[in-house]
Amino acid sequence: MTDSVVEEIPADTLSLLDGTEEARYGDFGIPAAVLAEMTHRCPLQCPYCSNPVELERAGDELTTEEWKRVMTELADLGVLQFHFSGGEPMVRKDLPELVRHAREVGLYTNLITSAVMMTEEKVKELADAGLDHVQISFQGAEGTAADLIAGFKGGHEKKLAAAKMVRDAGLPLTVNAVMHRQNLDQLPEIIEMAVAIGAARLEVANVQYYGWALKNRAALMPTVEQLDATTRIVEDARERLKGTLVIDYVIPDYYAERPKRCMGGWGRQFFNISPAGKVLPCHAAETITDLEFDSVKGNKSIEWIWQNSDAFQKYRGTGWMPEPCKSCDFREVDWGGCRCQAYALTGDAGNTDPACSLSPMHDKIFKLAETEAVTDDRDFKYRNYANARTFTAAE
Repeated sequence: MTDSVVEEIPADTLSLLDGTEEARYGDFGIPAAVLAEMTHRCPLQCPYCSNPVELERAGDELTTEEWKRVMTELADLGVLQFHFSGGEPMVRKDLPELVRHAREVGLYTNLITSAVMMTEEKVKELADAGLDHVQISFQGAEGTAADLIAGFKGGHEKKLAAAKMVRDAGLPLTVNAVMHRQNLDQLPEIIEMAVAIGAARLEVANVQYYGWALKNRAALMPTVEQLDATTRIVEDARERLKGTLVIDYVIPDYYAERPKRCMGGWGRQFFNISPAGKVLPCHAAETITDLEFDSVKGNKSIEWIWQNSDAFQKYRGTGWMPEPCKSCDFREVDWGGCRCQAYALTGDAGNTDPACSLSPMHDKIFKLAETEAVTDDRDFKYRNYANARTFTAAE
């Protein structure tokens, strides 16, 4: 598929999957794009992974036929894009078959991958099946630091080789760079790397602190000075590389004055599907443990779940909002910010997002961020099944 198609239907997750692109079907119409977490299995152990701390086992994942049924249903509803994510989606042997089915039902496909499992044969098989776009995650600009962050020796070199395979196959490429205190100094080199390997887009996404990242916050939180420098670097690169590289940029909520418009508002523009088939308002929603989420394995359609389920209705719109959100002039701009963050930091998903300066918790979390950012903590609690069991047993 040519780059012109990418411009026609944006493939990057930061535009369609976090709500910075407007919904195309009205406030609660079916979203244009759906994120599919095919599995939680992954060879990498990134300490900021957006997967829940309680990881799904392979035996609980949707089968090939179940995913095909889901894709057909989504296409019939008017969904345009299907983003294969994980974990690492390439651990699934049926991935080419699923990509082929997505193409057959008319879905644009994007693969979000660590790329360490890629071979020329696999890339060709996916391209032949109809894959439209690839996003590869990078943990740094050079192997030593990047491999330490990923918990995977030799991973960085595998990613560079995979990027060449993707471009040689004629597929458009986006680089995902998740940034934090231990790799922000490499951002200029990461930008140059993205250009050198032929990426059309770079996502400079500072870590968002829920799930595994919350467990590792003290080792990841950047300083205000680092973020100010990062913003200058991004702004300069955007101007310098205009027409060559599109750069998306997300700062940590802890240093914001206003909350982000998380996923375009809870249950307004986005949902994702977990490996076990739960339909979620966002990828971190299962961290809100007092909510129950319907599954595609049940007897309810995806459309019914989206429009009517208790979990989606709970924080949709403005009716649920407490003060100061309820009377805020921005209530239909940021839609109350992030429910998962409110839950993680206050214990109640219905509270004002502490990222907002109007939250009584705002000053506290800002001071916490400043304190943690200057600690000497560099040890990671890696994202793996052993640590998942430990954390889950302790909660």
